[in-house]
Amino acid sequence: MISLVVILALTVALIVYFVGIYNGLVGLRESVKVAWANIDVLLKQRHDELPKLVETCKRYMQFEQETLEKVMRARASVSQARTSGDIAAVGAAEQQLRTGVGRLFAVAENYPQLKTDETFKQLQGRITALEESIADRRELYNDQVNLNNIRVKVFPDVLIAQKFGFPSAHLLEFANEEKSDADLGALFST
Repeated sequence: MISLVVILALTVALIVYFVGIYNGLVGLRESVKVAWANIDVLLKQRHDELPKLVETCKRYMQFEQETLEKVMRARASVSQARTSGDIAAVGAAEQQLRTGVGRLFAVAENYPQLKTDETFKQLQGRITALEESIADRRELYNDQVNLNNIRVKVFPDVLIAQKFGFPSAHLLEFANEEKSDADLGALFST
């Protein structure tokens, strides 16, 4: 009788233990999704601001059409990557967009009337704030991805992760020259 109670108690303990692992993996997977959704919202907000910025700049920058077109092409690339859900493609497209917007703000320095335009200043401030928020959220997202990826690879969690289809997640990475928020801040400041 005692051995049956011990076996039953061990079985219940193992079930509770594996349910705890499963629930922990679910929680991490959902945390990664929420962290990505937070980035996605900011990308969408910036996506909506860029055409306004380009239109404002067109009034003053008649000879800088190539710079403006690069920003809009990069914007389209980010949108396409977001829609496909390909994190690596979002990172590559973000690199192009951040470079293009930084170049646009640098070129704007040559146009004193544009720099004093209230709409331009508001859009520049808004986009700069969004860039900073994206950088912060990217850090949080990558932290959640790291936690998730560690859990799905360590024993005994890996057994549950493989059995129930908990995959590793992908980090959101930008190219080396785009990693320095301080450098980007210099590009986006007036």
